Amino acid sequence: MYRQLLLICLSLISLSAFSQTGNDGKMDSESYRPQFHFSPKEGWMSDPNGLVYYDGEYHLCYQHIPNGSSGQHWGHAISKDLLHWEYMPIALYPDSLGFIFSGCTVVDHNNTSGLGSKDNPPLIAIFTYHNGVAERNGDIRTESQAIAYSLDKGRSWIKYDKNPVIPNPGIKDFRDPKVIWNKQTDKWLMALAAGSVIKFYESENSLDWKYLSEFGEGKGSHVGPWECPDFFPLKVKGSGETKWVLLVSVVDFTNTPDRLTTATQYFIGDFDGKDFSCDQTDTLWIDHGKDCYAGVTFDNAPDNRRIFVAWMNSHQYGGQARGIFTHHWSGAATFPRELSLVKDKNNYRLDIQPVKEIVGLYGKQAKLDKAKIEGTLNISDKLQFKANQAELKLNFSSQSLPEKYGVCLKNNNGEFIELGFDKKLQRFYVDRTNATGVKFHDRFASFQTSLPYNPEKEIQWRILVDVSSVEMFVGDNQIVFSDIFFPSSAFDIIEIFTEGGTVNLKSGSVTELKSILK
Repeated sequence: MYRQLLLICLSLISLSAFSQTGNDGKMDSESYRPQFHFSPKEGWMSDPNGLVYYDGEYHLCYQHIPNGSSGQHWGHAISKDLLHWEYMPIALYPDSLGFIFSGCTVVDHNNTSGLGSKDNPPLIAIFTYHNGVAERNGDIRTESQAIAYSLDKGRSWIKYDKNPVIPNPGIKDFRDPKVIWNKQTDKWLMALAAGSVIKFYESENSLDWKYLSEFGEGKGSHVGPWECPDFFPLKVKGSGETKWVLLVSVVDFTNTPDRLTTATQYFIGDFDGKDFSCDQTDTLWIDHGKDCYAGVTFDNAPDNRRIFVAWMNSHQYGGQARGIFTHHWSGAATFPRELSLVKDKNNYRLDIQPVKEIVGLYGKQAKLDKAKIEGTLNISDKLQFKANQAELKLNFSSQSLPEKYGVCLKNNNGEFIELGFDKKLQRFYVDRTNATGVKFHDRFASFQTSLPYNPEKEIQWRILVDVSSVEMFVGDNQIVFSDIFFPSSAFDIIEIFTEGGTVNLKSGSVTELKSILK
């Protein structure tokens, strides 16, 4: 996330906040807190950082501004199952070199850094320092790369005494290192955002870095600076082929309210140890909603899994939303998603699904009968649990589709969010223009669409609803939408709808997702 905009956003928080009492079904500050997504106990949360698995624990760090502070830290939480998170003390604090911006954490199994030992390998956090003093003095060299390490499983962190390990070479936007151990070369490999490109570096010890190459000129979306890269090899499902995947987040600085305000694109190609090459011509998005940004994956995850987590909010309106709705906390993480690679004819695409661990949250379930739907079908009447805390699985026939069909989440106050498919456009969409009880930001209300999708077989919808957010996985798990909302009372009504025809529901279920909060 572009941090200067974040600070501007925070400064615009309304002091005359709308007051919600929590009485008569209305939602108060804690009522908007996600029940099965990670959110900070208090303060501001944005980019996930330092995602790593070590010795039975998943570590989730994140950009964090504690209440009463004005500078970025690394917040920290741990989990054994990717579901239930324990808040930990702040991992990294700002110091004389600057604020602690985004980065990653790796396990130095072979103690290449010499900062630990063979029997006790260090966790190494690689992050960006942002020097506010230099910025105020007009110096563009505000950002440099540094490391810290832990010898007690991430409980405490020691900053390297020779930081920065990569000084700024004279680039204004120079941040967000993502490092992996490259088995091809037996060296550390770093992807680093540098203005409108990604620069690659390598190191034998994670302390001394050598520049390799860059990628990005004329590739993908360049509506704003590139940020928060991730770079990793991934096997293609059903084959012995391996490709390299590059994730890059981008901020749109235009004044239009389109879906590119904050988004993460991805590239699939090849890496020869020095250069990344990619011949795709389409710009591919990991999420088409308004609230999925700065997503990266866990290092060292078991079974070589690529588990992705992003910030589920936007710098465009996040500060204002906190001032009006959530008050003492802000932001959440997307539900962890597993990334895999598929090949359809000559095209490679990411397959994106909620992690399999989600079954650990399953509660009661309602099965849906086959139905030919015209108009609306209320399915929340069948539930014996909260409709706004559930997983929907719906299988529709692709034959004789209506002009539009989909799912609507709503309350009795005239507020709703509509998730649909438009046959004429051949696109999935999310309509969030009526999803709040208070019109707090002119660009929050939005209509978002996916890339074109031509359904040739049964169409499977998977939707996670969590109090004030929805995540939709459709289009053979290649199209995802993530959106937050702030209704005046809970969206406790779920309807399947059609316009201009009928749709055949072949099967379906709605499953309760239990709260992770204590």
